[in-house]
Amino acid sequence: MDQYILGIDIGTTSVKVCIVNTSKDNTVEALHNKDTQSNVPSDTGPGGNKQDVFTIVSAINLCVSKLPKQLLQKVGKIGICGQMHGVMFWNNDEKQKAWEMVGKERNVRFDVVKERVSALYTWQDNRCDTDFLATLPPPQSHIRISTGFGSATIFWMARNKPHKLEKYNCSGTIMDFVISVLCNLEKPVTSNQNAASWGYFNCSTNEWNIDILAEAGFPIHLLPQVKEVGQIAGYLVDNWHSIPKGTPVGVSCGDIQCSILSTLESPYDAVLNISTSAQIGFIAKGYVPPTGPPLKSTDGYFPYFNKQFIAVAASLNGGNTLATFVKTLQQWTLELGFSVPQSKVWEKILVLGEDDNSISDLRIIPTCLGERHSPDRTASIENIHVGNIGLGQVFRSLCRGLVENLHSMMPKEILQRQQITRLVGNGSGLSRNKVLQKEVQHLYELPLVFTKGGDACKGAAMSQALP
Repeated sequence: MDQYILGIDIGTTSVKVCIVNTSKDNTVEALHNKDTQSNVPSDTGPGGNKQDVFTIVSAINLCVSKLPKQLLQKVGKIGICGQMHGVMFWNNDEKQKAWEMVGKERNVRFDVVKERVSALYTWQDNRCDTDFLATLPPPQSHIRISTGFGSATIFWMARNKPHKLEKYNCSGTIMDFVISVLCNLEKPVTSNQNAASWGYFNCSTNEWNIDILAEAGFPIHLLPQVKEVGQIAGYLVDNWHSIPKGTPVGVSCGDIQCSILSTLESPYDAVLNISTSAQIGFIAKGYVPPTGPPLKSTDGYFPYFNKQFIAVAASLNGGNTLATFVKTLQQWTLELGFSVPQSKVWEKILVLGEDDNSISDLRIIPTCLGERHSPDRTASIENIHVGNIGLGQVFRSLCRGLVENLHSMMPKEILQRQQITRLVGNGSGLSRNKVLQKEVQHLYELPLVFTKGGDACKGAAMSQALP
């Protein structure tokens, strides 16, 4: 008998949804996606990074409504994943509900009441600089606290803008909020995957560092309840775009975990994802998190599925850095009096970068967005001379620099010790860029393949069918 599960991925730049038939080898029966264009100006200047929650939820409603009604009516579970680390706030007071149901029977959608929710402070938020992070108490966790982590952002808000927090009594990731809306939850629920991504969460005991946080003046009443990934967060409170009322909704998952789940074909694969940011990860067989304070390393171990952990090196610099380069070229041409679409810029530099003549000794350190282990790091260019400043050479060097930066966080020797035999590519930033692909294979000395998996929304659906 066919079993249909709806998977939703709330990404940094887009929303993607799919219906997976888990009784037929996890076949994707329907798929839809939409760019959210949800970024809003930050009240802290260039260091902040915020997104509009109303716009994101509207994109989710639209994507789900575009799926075939005959399949939506057969959905038996809903799995939701998305961008980790970020945090938003809302109030669950019945008289001041942060959402409302709109529409007719069997075609209900949930709309956000803008003035009753905060913005989403994303993983790209850099308001917590090195000096501020140094004032925070050491966590009882193997995961270091970094800027962009939900707990760090809440600490910053509590100390710098307490009046904003006073308006709310709930917090969570954007996925936790959406689940609260769909299930009309009184108290938000998150998974151990997303709790770990906030920091101050002990993965050995599956508990927040309540005593440490309370002593430091953290508003612990805002913390969501934590359940193990795979458990049910709640049940659909009404018919939603033809999905039946009462359909179980799983607790939120991390997008990296779901991407790996849908991509891996062997325990000896490592997944390399380059989209907005960049990550490389693999299942850390036999890993047990230490109980002491976090280790100073550039890779991290996060909860996966079935009580396993994944080793992940996550760079803040990926497709976003390449996009910044393209926008800069476009702006330069505009200042020279010409208007060139970004698509044309991409088309040209990808062709130029593939040419063997683009290989040069120019070195670009592309960390213009910093890194979690080094938030104050900037980008730089070395070894410039008249023979290596062609456009193709610069682009090729930029791509090589991105891969070198990721390799510095997770060298090929680590993969060798884990007996990894190939890299499975994921993310449009990698799949559409053969220049990046060449640099990956050159540096890691492993085959790079692209499989039929890769969508985090598919992984979100698959997570709800795990034993």
